[in-house]
Amino acid sequence: MVARRLAADVGITPISPSTGATLSMLAAATSARAAIEIGTGTGVGALWLLRGMRTDGVLTTIDIDAEHQRVARRIFAEAGYAASRTRVITGQALDVLPRLADGAYDLLVLDGDRSDYAACVGEAPRLLRPGGVLALNGALAGGRIADTAMRDPQTVALRDLVRSFRDNDYWRPALLPVGDGLLCAVRV
Repeated sequence: MVARRLAADVGITPISPSTGATLSMLAAATSARAAIEIGTGTGVGALWLLRGMRTDGVLTTIDIDAEHQRVARRIFAEAGYAASRTRVITGQALDVLPRLADGAYDLLVLDGDRSDYAACVGEAPRLLRPGGVLALNGALAGGRIADTAMRDPQTVALRDLVRSFRDNDYWRPALLPVGDGLLCAVRV
């Protein structure tokens, strides 16, 4: 896959094929017409999402790196997706998410800066329709989440975030052992 090779060329780690297949399945299962991806990269995850979304679906993808997004736009076009199928926004997720419509999205995928995950999760109940799905990539953090000896601030914050889904009235979660862990939660 060209997008995967280009990701390596620019020094970013794309989602794993198993994570991509799971995201595609989630998009298909929700009949996603509108989805948000945080962390465009070179478009690897977006291609998986677009593959699973409805043919009239639109993916809003947000990233801070305009050069990565330029590459992703090219990848989308080369894969045969019309420009109208993607809305590519350059900016910080925490600046962009508050401007998106309430209850308008079927799927929200977090694959960006993990230090922003908690704040992005805070926006998710407003953005997702009931029955919409939130997916957090990297939820196992290379095994650091399960290792209670790992006490660095980023690991502790992610561990606490993952735990917060257990008894939360907004979500029905499952932590899937694909890639580096994919926490999926359906909005109740």
